[in-house]
Amino acid sequence: MTSAIPVGDAHPYLRAANAGVRHHTRALTTRAQTTPTPADRVHLDVLHAHLTALHQLLDHLATTTRPPHPAAGRHLATAHTRLWQSAAAVHDAFHLLPAVHETTTDTECHPERLPEGPPVLTICQRHLAAGHIVRRKTTPSDLNTPLHGHTTICSQ
Repeated sequence: MTSAIPVGDAHPYLRAANAGVRHHTRALTTRAQTTPTPADRVHLDVLHAHLTALHQLLDHLATTTRPPHPAAGRHLATAHTRLWQSAAAVHDAFHLLPAVHETTTDTECHPERLPEGPPVLTICQRHLAAGHIVRRKTTPSDLNTPLHGHTTICSQ
């Protein structure tokens, strides 16, 4: 995708994140042509982290854009809601995939050794934190409403 915004004016961290996602997508597409592999929990965990980071960014942008530009702020708020729905679907898919059992020499599991807790819970903690933002700013009916009626008129 190309943008009309000069590259020097774009946000460098977002450009880097987008480049990482594009690279990963190309790598998966190339690998899928030779040996297709289904998604695993690691991929979904990283994708969920990316979606929730974008969710926080959209939350901030919608909040700061709405006062001076109400229509644009409403569209960003709608994108914020739809991104939450995407993160929730990825979270649900994560729990439907089988757990990966790593082989170690230690036969006991010691999740207390990990500073962030057991690996399976980090996605849940991240999801609950993002859910707090959603519940604070979005009604349940908004979360269940499919996207329709939003049109954008592009002017050149």
